[in-house]
Amino acid sequence: MCLLRHKKRALLYMTPDTQKVWVAIVPGERAYGKAMSSSLPAAIKKMFSEAKPYAEGRGIRFFVRSLSDVRLIRKLVEIKTAPK
Repeated sequence: MCLLRHKKRALLYMTPDTQKVWVAIVPGERAYGKAMSSSLPAAIKKMFSEAKPYAEGRGIRFFVRSLSDVRLIRKLVEIKTAPK
């Protein structure tokens, strides 16, 4: 398992699986709102809207299939780390 952190803040988790890598990200409510109003794919927005809200935020998990998924992960991290 790989944890991407910035100082003490967890940004995302990556878990290897057979021929794929799972990515999990838990944005807070502010980042959730930004994600829902952004140009993210409809499938990711659906995962966020269906995710149960917790104190930490709404967590989603998906696996990386291609380079476009890596770009998506970068966009999600940018949304999560955007200044207030």
